Amino acid sequence: MNDAVLDLSRQALFVCLAVGAPVLLVALAVGLVVSFIQAITQIQEPTLTFVPKIVSIFATMALAMPFMLATLVGFTQALFAQIGAGP
Repeated sequence: MNDAVLDLSRQALFVCLAVGAPVLLVALAVGLVVSFIQAITQIQEPTLTFVPKIVSIFATMALAMPFMLATLVGFTQALFAQIGAGP
């Protein structure tokens, strides 16, 4: 029983990482680029960082949504199959 719980927890963490990683990595990259540009040009406008991040996050979510949905559906189906199989 403990092995099943640990395996399920490991799978859940992997799914969380797989689903969240594309958006987080793009937000990180865009934030670094914008911060670098701000440091070079010495423009310290706080709202300048938000608009490119929001646009890039929405674009990434639109592009990665089929992958994210397939990953979540696959995990949910496997979870329900394990519940239905019983101990």
